[in-house]
Amino acid sequence: MKNKPYLHKDFIDQRALEIVETLQKKSFTTYLVGGCVRDLLLGIQPKDFDIGTIAHPSQVKRSVPNSYIIGKRFRLVLAKRSEDLFEIATFRRDTTKTSEGEDEPLDENAYGTAEQDAQRRDFTINGMFYDPFEEKLIDYNNGLEDLKQGCVRMIGDPETRLLEDPVRILRALRLAHKIQFSIDPHLRQAIMNTAGSLADSALPRRREEYLKFLRLPDPSKPFIEAHDLGVLKPIAPLLDKVFANPEQARAFVYRLRNYDHFQHDRSDNSMLFSGLVHAYYRAVIQPDMSKTTQSKDLKENEQLKSLMRDELGMFNYEQDRCIKAILMQKTLRNWEEYERKGDRRKKAVFQNESFPLGLMFCEMDQNLSGEAWRFWLDGYEHYLPELIQKDMEQKSQRHQGRRKKRNTRRRKR
Repeated sequence: MKNKPYLHKDFIDQRALEIVETLQKKSFTTYLVGGCVRDLLLGIQPKDFDIGTIAHPSQVKRSVPNSYIIGKRFRLVLAKRSEDLFEIATFRRDTTKTSEGEDEPLDENAYGTAEQDAQRRDFTINGMFYDPFEEKLIDYNNGLEDLKQGCVRMIGDPETRLLEDPVRILRALRLAHKIQFSIDPHLRQAIMNTAGSLADSALPRRREEYLKFLRLPDPSKPFIEAHDLGVLKPIAPLLDKVFANPEQARAFVYRLRNYDHFQHDRSDNSMLFSGLVHAYYRAVIQPDMSKTTQSKDLKENEQLKSLMRDELGMFNYEQDRCIKAILMQKTLRNWEEYERKGDRRKKAVFQNESFPLGLMFCEMDQNLSGEAWRFWLDGYEHYLPELIQKDMEQKSQRHQGRRKKRNTRRRKR
């Protein structure tokens, strides 16, 4: 296969290789697993290198330096290397059925073989393992063939597996659009049949999948497909209704297809969510680019609050940052008023944490004149050294405050 060279060690994080080698030298069967193998075969540099092993968590901890066990229900090991963490999971077996077919209590820490572990994974292309030292691909689920065909297929019966964990529905949509694969027809039908079960899933887990949608080059695609398959309606009815209105859908999708403004720092969750909320705000609540809702009305808007809190699972500070940035647009449009004010008032705008995000919203709405852009950008550049210095001082004060609290606690002991 022409993509096989991407499995070469040159494309694998050296620190991950060292962990695999350490465990193999202790006679523990150990592989690179899951998404990193898939991405390497596709010629994509993996973001993470996860490791699977026959060794139990306590054995991994004893064998791998700078590692620690996390989790109670599902125990695994994290190995810290500089600022990065490598996940090391023990192979597990499915305990939902006994050999006689009867149900037995679910035990997330029922350890098993590599083959048993592969059967527990979600999609065939995520169920491949790789031994970098033997240069051997281990494929129990025909994942390599699905990779060649460009198909996202569920391991096992799709409907059964989706009902086991409905969040797999969102993962399937996200994965298909991330690597531009089609969804297997049986899986697609199962998604439509089980979409309602997502309403019983935990909102924090759905939140993480939404954030992954928003990190894609075109976040509109998974949201559109989620609407088409009936996935959005039980978990995000407000978002779902946007797609039922052609005019609102066009405005909403346009913004999602130009989402790179909000992806400069993909670890900034509040920034990612804010772009989505702003798109909804302009498509549904206030389509007039020259207007903003009054502060009180916006903060008390039940529709917007429900979207952020109940459908997206945004934290309070994320909601607050987004609303403040929307309100900041009014200030930015009134640039001539601030041109006449003194340094103190101007700096107050630049120091406002909502200034950068508000400026992004203005750029999306194209509601600032050329003169306004020059005023705000020139001013920001002028005050930037002073703003950086003040930020460093505030961070130093917070650090000293935390250190003082730690010292106080130690003295009390």
